[in-house]
Formats: sequence, C-alpha cells, structure tokens
Amino acid sequence: MSRNAAFISLVSQDRFVGEGRSGPDPIWQRLRDEASAALKTEPVLASLIYAAILHRPSFEDAVIQRLAKRLASPSISADLLQGAFVEAFEAEPDLGEAFRADIAAVVARDPASGRLLEPFLFFKGYAAIQTHRIAHRLWLEGRRDFALYLQSRSSEVFQTDIHPAARFGKGVFVDHATGLVVGETTVIGDDVSILQNVTLGGSGIMCGDRHPKIGNGVMIGAGARVLGPITIGENARIAAGSVVTQDVPGHSTAVGVPARIVHHKRDGAQSEVMDQMLTDLDYDSFTYMI
Repeated sequence: MSRNAAFISLVSQDRFVGEGRSGPDPIWQRLRDEASAALKTEPVLASLIYAAILHRPSFEDAVIQRLAKRLASPSISADLLQGAFVEAFEAEPDLGEAFRADIAAVVARDPASGRLLEPFLFFKGYAAIQTHRIAHRLWLEGRRDFALYLQSRSSEVFQTDIHPAARFGKGVFVDHATGLVVGETTVIGDDVSILQNVTLGGSGIMCGDRHPKIGNGVMIGAGARVLGPITIGENARIAAGSVVTQDVPGHSTAVGVPARIVHHKRDGAQSEVMDQMLTDLDYDSFTYMI
C-alpha cells in the first residue's frame, strides 16, 4: 500500500474521539508512538513533546493546546486561547475530523514529511489551517472580533492571511504556507492542495460574492493568483505562477499569464498526485485563453 493510500485509510476509519465519541483512534496512537520514538533520538525536545503530545488526553486537546501556545501573545495568554478553542470545539465536534483529515493529507502528499509528528509540531501550514477552522467557527457564532484577532495573529505567526468567513473542506494541505491569501467569500472543497504564495483573491467589487470556488481534488501551484468569483473544477491543476480570472474546467490545467487551458486526461485528484511539472504534451494541447 502506498503512503498516500495508507493515510487515507487511517482517515476513513471510525476512529474519531472526543465529545460524544468513542472508539479506536489510530492517528492519535500513531502520533503518540512517533513522539515516544523521537524522545529517544532527540531528548532535548523532551519538554516540548511531553507538553504537546504525551501529556495530552486526546488528539483534539493536543491540537488545541499546541495552537494556543503558538498563538499566545502578551495581549492574550495561552490559557485564555485554549479555553476559547475548547468552547469552539464543543460547539462543533466535527472539527476533530477535519484536524485528522488535514494532518493525514500532509503526510500523504508531502515527500518531505514521513511522520504525523512533523506537521503537528513544526509545519506552519497545518497550524494555520487549524487556526482558521477555529476562527471560522467563532465567525459563525457571531464572535467576529475574536475571529479577526485570530486571523491577524495567524498572519503574524504563520505568514498566512485567511479571512475567517472563508469556507474550507476536509483534507486540505497547504505546503510551506508563506504568503497564502484567502479572501472572505472563498470556498475550498475537500482534498485540495495549495502551495506557497498563492492568492485566492477578490474581483475588486465592494461587497458580495467576489472570490474563487475551488472544487474537490484541485492542486494550486506556488505563486498562482486565482481572482474573482470563478469556479475551478474538481481535480484541476493551476500551474505555478499562473493568473486565472475565468472558470477552469475539471480535469484540466490552467497555465500562464493570462492562464491558458490544457486538457489533460489524468485520472484522480491532482491534489494527491502533486505533479507540478508540465510536459511537452501539455503544451501541445492548449485549447483556449482565459
């Protein structure tokens, strides 16, 4: 079984724990096993590993505690943040499912990550997305000032700027994360992969629906700009550095400035394949400008 398939299998199992749930939790168990192994090879990290993982009662609690520690500031302590995050989770227990799907997506798609431990402790893309999920929950509850505070603080700490009203599916992988901008009315589907310095930006109108809608299984390459209330069809690719201002059909590639459409015949989610190279065949199959 491939690494991708193995982690998808973990996410698909009935293993969610937390408020109102019980049963096996292989992702949490695997993370704890990896943490214990890391203690043997890097004892200097013992206090971090114990505090962040081995002394936590559940995966949800561990994620919340880790985010609170990283986002704490002289203005708002880690304890206050942690309490607010717990309240958000209690209002939406399904956050735990998204936490797990996202961390599994990192390990399945990032060749630089072979363990859950790495995104959990170190990768700011994973932390930024989970921060956004909590901020979005607060936004929906009407706690908009606190949600905007988390957006601002996440921008300072993780170098991402994601409006708390933006909607994210599950299994979202943000690689490197630096420079990611996601506007207010953006919608991102399930199993999407986004690289660094991507803008999902507005059309310039004053209000209303003005940001992209990203379908399931899409991959967006580094430095791409996707602008306006356009639709990127499922399993499409946006090539690195492209500027896209019109709809992109599913199972196709948009490349260039302005972007042009390449119809490719690859099956499956491009977010999982993570193929960022264009072949001669791709260039021979341009169909139209957008």
